[in-house]
Amino acid sequence: MKFILKLEELGLLILFSVIYFYYFNGIWSLYLSLFFVPDISFLLYLITKKLGAIAYNIFHHKGVMAMVILLGLLLNNQLITKIGLIFMAHSCFDRLAGYGLKYLDNFDHTHLGWIGKSKHKNE
Repeated sequence: MKFILKLEELGLLILFSVIYFYYFNGIWSLYLSLFFVPDISFLLYLITKKLGAIAYNIFHHKGVMAMVILLGLLLNNQLITKIGLIFMAHSCFDRLAGYGLKYLDNFDHTHLGWIGKSKHKNE
């Protein structure tokens, strides 16, 4: 099942990237400069686990990114739409790598299971 989910995320990563580049004439410099921006939310883990998890989840939640894309479309603002597409592609990339939304108790505890040093807890 994990393989099928990863294939789905790969397909979505490709889809959102194609939409960005083909339908919105996206440029590589913007795509590459923003692709890992959602990961800056990790820095809030330095303050508290809870704040870090909340920030991470906001910037990696596909529903939030869908709302950003919709907002850009409704406002007819291509920059907002492009940012939403790039962040959505990033979320797909993270899920493809096995990273899910974070629970508040531990950085390694995600909605896809345990990762990192705690991966053994999945067994």
